[in-house]
This record gives sequence, C-alpha cells and structure tokens, in this order.
Amino acid sequence: MPAKSLVDLMARRSGHFRFESGHHGDRWLEPDLLLQRPTALRPFAVALAQRLRRRQRFQVVCGPMTGGAFLAQMVAEHCEVAFAFAERFAPPPSDALYQVLYRIPDALRDGLQGATVAIVNDVTNAGSAVRGIYGDLVACGARPVAFGTLIALGTWSTSFAAEHDLALEALERLGNNLWTPEECPLCANGETLEDPSASP
Repeated sequence: MPAKSLVDLMARRSGHFRFESGHHGDRWLEPDLLLQRPTALRPFAVALAQRLRRRQRFQVVCGPMTGGAFLAQMVAEHCEVAFAFAERFAPPPSDALYQVLYRIPDALRDGLQGATVAIVNDVTNAGSAVRGIYGDLVACGARPVAFGTLIALGTWSTSFAAEHDLALEALERLGNNLWTPEECPLCANGETLEDPSASP
C-alpha cells in the first residue's frame, strides 16, 4: 500500500452538499487532483487491483466515466483483463433519490454477456454510480462479482456489497454524514446548499 494517504492527495471541503444520489451531506472529497496525475494514481490502482484479485476472479473491470473509469482502466491493465465504462445520464434536478442513470455504450454491451465483472470507483459515498453500473451490467447479461473503491465513505459500500454478494475492497474507509433532503439538519438551519458535481 502506498505510504501517503489518499485523502491527502484529494481536495477536501466541508459545507452543505447535494450528492449525485440526491442525498445531502457535509463532506466532499474531490478525486480529480489525483486522477489528473497518473503516476500518483498508479500505486493505488495497483494496490486495489491486487486486493481485488486475491478476493475474486473476473474477466472485465468497469467504471463510471465521471472519474472512476480512469482508475478502472488501470486496474484492468494490471489484472490483464478487459475494460468497460458506463456513461452518465442526468435528468433535470429533483428531490428524488438515485435519479442519475449510468449506461454502458452499445458497442461494449454484447461483449459483457455472461462475463464476470469487477466494478471500480474512485470515491464511493451514497453509491449513485456504482448502483447505476451494477443495474446496467445485469441488463447486459453480465455477472458482477466484485466492487473496489479507493475510499468508502460511511456504510453504503458494505451494505451494497453484502446485498448483492460482491467481494468488496476499499483502500481507505472514512465516516460520513448522509441525509435525505427531508432529514437534513443543514437544510433545517437554512445553510446554503451546493451541488459540487454540477460545478463547471
């Protein structure tokens, strides 16, 4: 495992945030600073690949084009397996949870039929991308068997992996606060809501 903490290589912010899933929280981790430096990212990708390989065998690694796909491609390269990605489709904003969809391009779908797949993401909080990719992989006829992430915030990753019988590997785990819009205490206090995933 690389010596330097993953969190130290990412932009960290506190505030009142609306996540892609529709949940609200008070912590935002932005992995783009790490993703833009492949030489800094590679040791973490290798560590994640090695841990996933020890847990489960798979034929494809799939990640979201919102960032995790760059990590997923490195993991696939190290494991010497195929790579696939899923594109994000966002409807107009609403208060409903998990409205954002992820879809694997048509050219890649036939090749996933019957394949065992590891889903790889960078930072996983409420799991919008991972949840979306899982559903579309199943629609392609693939069999997701593992889920790897650089950082797992809170308990969502553990619960999702257990529910779907996925081998889970996270290089780091951090606590978080995650609320539905109706339960959010920051909304109740009138604090300004920010959607960092929609920022230019």
